[in-house]
Amino acid sequence: MAPLRHCWSECCGATMLLFVLLVIFPSCLLSVKVSPLIEKVSDHKDFKKLLRTRNNVLVLYSKSAAAAERQLKLLSDVSQAVKGIATISWVDCGDTESRKLCKKVKVNPSSKENGLEVFHYKDGVFHTEYNRPETFKSIVAFLKDPEGAPLWEENPDAKDIVHIYSEKDFRRLLKKEDRPMLVMFYAPWCGVCKRMMPAYQQAASDLKGSYVLAGMNVYSAEFERIKEEYNVKGYPTICYFEKGKFMHHFENYGASAEDIGEWLRDPQPPQPQAPEVPWAEEDSLVHHLTDSDFDDFLKDHPSVLVMFHAPWCGHCKKMKPEFEKAAEELSASNDVHGVLAAVDATVHRGLAERFHVTGFPTVKYFEDGEEKYTLPHLRTQKKIVEWLMNPEAPPPPEPSWEEKQTSVLHLVGEDFRESLKKKKHALVMFYAPWCPHCKNAIPDFTAAADTFKEDRKIAYAAVDCTKEKNQDLCKQEGVEGYPTFNYYNYGKFAEKYNGERGGAGFASFMRSLREKDHGKVKRKEEL
Repeated sequence: MAPLRHCWSECCGATMLLFVLLVIFPSCLLSVKVSPLIEKVSDHKDFKKLLRTRNNVLVLYSKSAAAAERQLKLLSDVSQAVKGIATISWVDCGDTESRKLCKKVKVNPSSKENGLEVFHYKDGVFHTEYNRPETFKSIVAFLKDPEGAPLWEENPDAKDIVHIYSEKDFRRLLKKEDRPMLVMFYAPWCGVCKRMMPAYQQAASDLKGSYVLAGMNVYSAEFERIKEEYNVKGYPTICYFEKGKFMHHFENYGASAEDIGEWLRDPQPPQPQAPEVPWAEEDSLVHHLTDSDFDDFLKDHPSVLVMFHAPWCGHCKKMKPEFEKAAEELSASNDVHGVLAAVDATVHRGLAERFHVTGFPTVKYFEDGEEKYTLPHLRTQKKIVEWLMNPEAPPPPEPSWEEKQTSVLHLVGEDFRESLKKKKHALVMFYAPWCPHCKNAIPDFTAAADTFKEDRKIAYAAVDCTKEKNQDLCKQEGVEGYPTFNYYNYGKFAEKYNGERGGAGFASFMRSLREKDHGKVKRKEEL
């Protein structure tokens, strides 16, 4: 019996050892707790189904479970932040079952030094290899907008910028920092910000140790208190601090790195600008007309080109010197008999209303006292003079956004709410036709609408706030600037859209909502 008992004891010991090797040891290899939001895939059919049913997928391929451990810990946190927006999946190519899948999709993480490859799939097909920094913030930003520009802090040339991510970090920095400091409050889509960033980051490197140059993306609504406190009305807004106390703004947005350094060595508040002399009071060959003398002037001059303008209008200011030079050339010419005139439409509103002037500048041609043409293409001295030498009908105007055949719904006050009640998800752009930022956004917004044109539950809509019927509506919906984007759920306001103002951003926002819907349906089916 003793030998039998001894055998039995050895068998039990061997069984226990096998249990340890098969169960406990693998768990040691992968000690990190993987989020249930990360979908582990090993079968090729399951993988194809994943790409077919999800629009925004990041896949981690690893040569083994151990190689993936650190990355899975990071991606577990990321998966929580992008829940409903993107899907994260893991394929362990070292696993026998998954090896076939990796071979079929031609992925070999073993060839990489770290044993990992990270690929992104968009709309069911391969999009790009993820090659941005492996940080929580960068991966989340990428998945929220896979085609968007990298974050400022991802630029290696911006390593000496202090990047601020929260109001708490901002307050802490002000409290602890004794060195003079510049803080650039910016928006990621802002063109002026992007043009200034290279000089700003070079200055940060040049002045490192003596001064602090910081950057903070305050575009989202969570930073409203900071924007109000530091009078952030546009981007960028750059504030100068000494020992945590705000002193004044830095307003040289075309400054070089040397200019910034020179200013910091003797920081002076912005100088008040001398009041601008009204155009009508300048010595000019352009005739400035009023409500009272307009008709008499047209009687005395059979050929008149009139520029209706506003003092604050940037396009008018740009056109003004061209108009002046054209007036001088016409005055010296014996071949052209037309004259140039201007009307300040903000003062002489009767004339602006009479001739239906809704944007600036508006150029109209009058012949024998009667309005004949509106000429939006005349903006330079050369074109103005050439046209007056042979006045003829202008080319037909380009149709307005509303007149074009697109998938965007153009709404007016009385049908706004009723139209949106029929749509589960609606992104609405409140705009003004003259607004440059609106004009830049229109092509991408239209393209996003075309992407979802077959989905009856989704709408991209637009409201022209300059129309009289829409003015009360725009106030009611909280429109304070153009463009403003609001998201509505079955006609009820849900949130302001603060994402990327591009086709990818507009489309990704809607895809994230649709993925949330699919997720809810799936959970119901599982129940």
